[in-house]
Amino acid sequence: MIILKPQLLKALAVVTCAAMLGPLSAQAAEGAYPDAPIRLIVPFSAGGGVDIVGRFLAKKLNEELKQSVIVENKPGASAMIGAAYVARSKPDGLTILLASSGETAINPHLYKDMAYDPAKDLAPVSLVAKIPNLLVVNPDIPVKTVTELVQYAKAHPDDMTYSSSGVGNIQNISGELFNKIAGTKIRHIPYKGSAQQIADVAAKHVSMTFASGAALLPFVQSGQVRPIAVTSTTPMAAFPKVPPLAQTPEFKSYDLVNWFGLFAPAGTPKAIIDKLNAATVNILKDPAFVKTLELQGAIPAPMSPEEFAAFRASESEKFGKIIKDTGIVLDR
Repeated sequence: MIILKPQLLKALAVVTCAAMLGPLSAQAAEGAYPDAPIRLIVPFSAGGGVDIVGRFLAKKLNEELKQSVIVENKPGASAMIGAAYVARSKPDGLTILLASSGETAINPHLYKDMAYDPAKDLAPVSLVAKIPNLLVVNPDIPVKTVTELVQYAKAHPDDMTYSSSGVGNIQNISGELFNKIAGTKIRHIPYKGSAQQIADVAAKHVSMTFASGAALLPFVQSGQVRPIAVTSTTPMAAFPKVPPLAQTPEFKSYDLVNWFGLFAPAGTPKAIIDKLNAATVNILKDPAFVKTLELQGAIPAPMSPEEFAAFRASESEKFGKIIKDTGIVLDR
């Protein structure tokens, strides 16, 4: 029989208690989440689509999590400043990111010197919404269908232009994919923001554009632009009579939408990710919140963290192929 000295028994007791309490303490800490205000980083300026959805979401997360959720705008560098900020933040669930497809799926195919890797440095929580673009023309372009638009563009190769809010963004990609599928040569006119991009179509300086339904709604209602199609495979709730591009036979593979999703820093405990996901999914099932999103031209799209990770990877692969096939290059 082995007899242990009192000092050794005491040491073993301390080690045993620590081993038992360690996991319990971690579980308790995660169970108490969130025990401080949450910062929701929006990597765009206030007033834009991501910011508007972010503020609606923050208010509902506040109610779901019983904790303050404060929106902070950190725009710049094609939204990469805000995304990098979250990627470098402490992985405690108190700093999270509402990002678009650009800074998490498109930019890696355009920039060689990104300060973060979306696949490695950001933990997916849930997709929030898909945002189809609306294809519109100015009233002087005598077309009402996609087929007529293609025919007109081929008959007027030197006159047709389309605007976007910048090289490499989802609108530019939408336009170049249209050109590639249709065999047209509609010239790209990039702007520094969506306001002038749309205004110049309404003013008949540009032939057409791809933009969000929310941004285009007043122009459509006033007759300043004419809607031709949506870039999703299903109609938009705000424009139920406008057909998807994919309904035109030659564009049957066309499915290109922007999207907003919630991310946390990589390394955030799974229990916290799951709690954020559960709260987000509940919000996205709320009829009032769904209606709010639809008025912004957005389609609620809750996912599990695993589903969202697979979705982001798939979208990044798709965008990368389009960028390569169409030859989109940043003017740097």
